[in-house]
Amino acid sequence: MIQIANLGLIRGNKMLLKSASATIYPGHKVGLVGANGCGKSSLFALFRNELHADEGHFELPSQWQISWVAQETPASDKSALEYVIDGDQRLRQIQQQLADAQEQHLGERIAELHALLEQAGGYDVEARAAIILDGLGFSQEACQRPVRTFSGGWRMRLNLAQALLCHSDLLLLDEPTNHLDLDAVIWLERFLQRYPGTLVLISHDKAFLDAVVTEIISVEQQQLHSYKGNYSAFEEQRAERMRLQDLAFQKQQQQVAHLQSFINRFKAKASKAKQAQSRIKQLEKMEKLAPAHYKSGFSFSFFTPPKLPNPLVSMEQVQAGYGDKVILEKLQLNLVPGSRIGLLGRNGAGKSTLIKMLAGENPPLAGHYHQSAGLQIGYFAQHQLEYLRPDDSPLQHILRLDPKATEQSLRDFLGGFGFHGDEALAKVAPMSGGEKARLVLALVVYQKPNLLLLDEPTNHLDLDMRHALNLALQAFEGALVLVSHDRFLLSTVCEDFYLVDSGRVEPFNGDLDDYKNWLMQTAAPVVTNDTASPKVDRKAQKRQEAEFRQATQPLRKQITEQEKKMDKLQQELAAIENEMLDTSLYEERNKARLKSLLEQQSKQKQALEELEMDWLDSQEQLEQMQKAFEAMADA
Repeated sequence: MIQIANLGLIRGNKMLLKSASATIYPGHKVGLVGANGCGKSSLFALFRNELHADEGHFELPSQWQISWVAQETPASDKSALEYVIDGDQRLRQIQQQLADAQEQHLGERIAELHALLEQAGGYDVEARAAIILDGLGFSQEACQRPVRTFSGGWRMRLNLAQALLCHSDLLLLDEPTNHLDLDAVIWLERFLQRYPGTLVLISHDKAFLDAVVTEIISVEQQQLHSYKGNYSAFEEQRAERMRLQDLAFQKQQQQVAHLQSFINRFKAKASKAKQAQSRIKQLEKMEKLAPAHYKSGFSFSFFTPPKLPNPLVSMEQVQAGYGDKVILEKLQLNLVPGSRIGLLGRNGAGKSTLIKMLAGENPPLAGHYHQSAGLQIGYFAQHQLEYLRPDDSPLQHILRLDPKATEQSLRDFLGGFGFHGDEALAKVAPMSGGEKARLVLALVVYQKPNLLLLDEPTNHLDLDMRHALNLALQAFEGALVLVSHDRFLLSTVCEDFYLVDSGRVEPFNGDLDDYKNWLMQTAAPVVTNDTASPKVDRKAQKRQEAEFRQATQPLRKQITEQEKKMDKLQQELAAIENEMLDTSLYEERNKARLKSLLEQQSKQKQALEELEMDWLDSQEQLEQMQKAFEAMADA
């Protein structure tokens, strides 16, 4: 296990952690949360042995293999598949040793290395790498493309695939969903739920944390606080702890005021000097309880649009795409004030194509497309961060939008997005991705849009800023079209979902759980890309895949129901364990309640274990059916 005791971490002249303690047990899935700059990434550097404790004790088992996502990707001519396999350095080392032994005709050594290669998973590594790449959105064609041909976001996916492929006892993931779309996030979620090692995850995606982790370590005021349960359970526990801490602080402040009043009144009087000195010592020794200030530094709202024409945009039989290439066709969509649409669909299906057409970046290719007079579009996309002027400050960016506004009013506005004091005057160039994203959002909000087009707006935003954006969007009076992998944002802001698939955009009858099931049911079996393989009869393959989906539909539905039940049991178990954190339960008067909770906990754990065994049996059946299907297809 990982043991942290009285840990002190200093970066530069800033004390990040002071007398911090925590324990992470083998096999646990832990979410590491806290404000930006609090020390989360420094803890990861400590785990990777890139940093050392400035004080206190840190211990991680020396035999553990640690895997994490590399931040740099070389512009290599290697294929994506080979690059991902390269991440398993131990496997590559055995392969090289085997090649050397074969060249020297060392028979006994060759046999030993073949055994080691089998233990390292060398004989199915290409299949495993292909499955991971497929889950992260890479097509079979993309798996064979050189690494240098991919953009920065896709290269980060390759680095993530490397980290997932390697055997590891400890997996460190820092914001792994930032460069993923929703279907890849859902796949990653399921992968991590089945990961057998110890996971420490930094993420600002509440739904992702809820689905993956069973414990939270929160960095608060240079301390590490552990909470049982997922992120939602953590929020409830922390709110209660903060409430109790705030009550203790207020009570302490009353005592401080009383003592200070006595000191002020009697310190100068000889007859009371001894008592006054006693009070001073008492005041100095009194533990300084930190006030529970967990108010977000972000607070903003959308202005009431000057005009709200109805409809804002209407389209009939519209084609959308790039140049002569049609991506979407037969679009029938009216956007009216109050529309709150979330776009769902696989990577590359055309969600961003639709957003860019609505934003005016790509004109419609055909059909009737009408924008009403008075339409004011607010468009947020990741590439817009590149259009910020690096040598200008946030204040200068806003001033260009409204040269007549007073500096103080613009400073007040920027303060809602976290740009306080000198931060409003700092250059954009050295800003983090999160700071740049906040500035682009500020520019969008200031223009008083009546149609909001948001393409992955939460990338790089921390939880506090996501919360502020969520609240602002719920009060927005215009129309909203949203593409996001943040399911919490989608579920709380959007009222309608549209599925972008097979060149069409149609209303999706269901919620995000239904969409997750749709993804699972329509996923074709993974086939590794073998350039030596004969050409496949695509029609026959599609027919066989459809037959496989139909044959396995009852079993897949059963697996989905089992997973829902497991999720429910885990939530109920977390609620029981959260209640058991109340120290008053262990008083004599609450003995009966404690006994009841312990019985409930035991029953829930037993039920969960039985359900997990049933789920494993179902998965095994599905795998056997898939092997039979593949064997039949090869025949």
